[in-house]
Amino acid sequence: MTVKKQILLNAFNMNCVGHINHGLWTHPRDTSADYNTLGYWTSLARTLERGLFDGIFIADITGVYDIYQGGIDLTAREAIQLPVNDPTVLVSGMAAVTEHLGFGITVNVNTEHPYTFARRFSTLDHLTGGRVGWNIVTGYLDSAARAVGQEALTEHDTRYDRADEYLDLLYKLWEGSWADDAVHRDRAARVFTDPAKVRPVAHDGRFYRSHGYHLSEPSVQRTPVLYQAGTSGRGKQFAARHAECVFISAPDTTVARETARSLRELAVAYGRKPDDIKIFVGIAVVPDRSSAAAREKLADYVRHANPEAGLAHFAASTGIDFSRYDPDEPVAYGPSNAIQSATQLALKRGWTRRQLLGQLGLGGRHPVIVGDAVTVADELARWIDEGEIDGFNLSRVVTPETYEDFIDIVVPELQERGLYKTAYAEGSLRNRIFGEGNRLPARHAAGAYRFNAYRLPSAEASGASS
Repeated sequence: MTVKKQILLNAFNMNCVGHINHGLWTHPRDTSADYNTLGYWTSLARTLERGLFDGIFIADITGVYDIYQGGIDLTAREAIQLPVNDPTVLVSGMAAVTEHLGFGITVNVNTEHPYTFARRFSTLDHLTGGRVGWNIVTGYLDSAARAVGQEALTEHDTRYDRADEYLDLLYKLWEGSWADDAVHRDRAARVFTDPAKVRPVAHDGRFYRSHGYHLSEPSVQRTPVLYQAGTSGRGKQFAARHAECVFISAPDTTVARETARSLRELAVAYGRKPDDIKIFVGIAVVPDRSSAAAREKLADYVRHANPEAGLAHFAASTGIDFSRYDPDEPVAYGPSNAIQSATQLALKRGWTRRQLLGQLGLGGRHPVIVGDAVTVADELARWIDEGEIDGFNLSRVVTPETYEDFIDIVVPELQERGLYKTAYAEGSLRNRIFGEGNRLPARHAAGAYRFNAYRLPSAEASGASS
């Protein structure tokens, strides 16, 4: 087997106790209960940079998992992404103790107006020296919608229609409001910014209205690296137009390959190159110095895990209360307004409650690789080759042990094979991932909104409705 590209790697995490593999907060070596301290995150950032991770991918939700058993009893007891704190405020602290680590931050487009959001991420891009990415999500929890005064979540495809317009407005702000050379910082001439090179944006759309100037001068990347995780039919269309990095959940390499090919074909249809999208699979790894020791470690972890908590998480993803079904009773997987790809896969496989619990030995549904360095490296290489993917979002099992073990045991083997970098490349997060500079390429949808490419229509220029 020959793999010609180096593996991209993110630490998959969340500003909470229980993230993907549920129940492991009870393990004596796990420190995730310290999630609400700055030292927890700065220590993790230093560890990940030691291991040359490309980034930390920080998930987020703005609601609670209340589908399973019709409430939050299990969610609260097992800390199933509750409590959960804001991910964006972590970044400055982690950036201050690192030089290269990237930050993929999840923010739901339904939680904030694009105008204020644009400034927040420009600020982070400035403060990190161009190491910021944004994981674009449209939400999937009715509890989140109710918490902000809505009756229920907006229909699935409409959420993506809204997200499309959200991005168009952001591109106008990030790419088109300020010229690259607008800021002079000229003390002698008393000109900090040339007013002729800053222009207002006027946007009157179906979902958003904005008339004003972007408040931040151009940052290193202007637009942060764009991550996305939706792989429904509508989600793929959105990814093909906007996303640079797509996070997929795949139980095996066949599903990964099918998803990767379809995403890249759609990207080409939007005038992009197949490699303009890097595809990451969620995975868990339990390594040790020998395969026997790794199996013992896994058994130790499983004793602390809670498969039912994992099922409660999956219930929220599908909108189905699995507690209502007997263990072997067929589950009625109908149309879902939650994560459609999760429901479709469950329907295709015909998973019963018992079968789902059997998959959730570690409390999560990511594929698990267990073994010594050679075994793990072989399997990761197989996923890259057969799955036609670019890298992995490595989910934590026991924190920080999961990442320390991977760095100390697996990374040297990958480096020996030429499958993993031995030093960080220079430049921004985008340049390190794609090697084409700090800014989005002109062929991306954002290219049409660049200051020198985008001409304000007369209606916009006058401030009238377009």
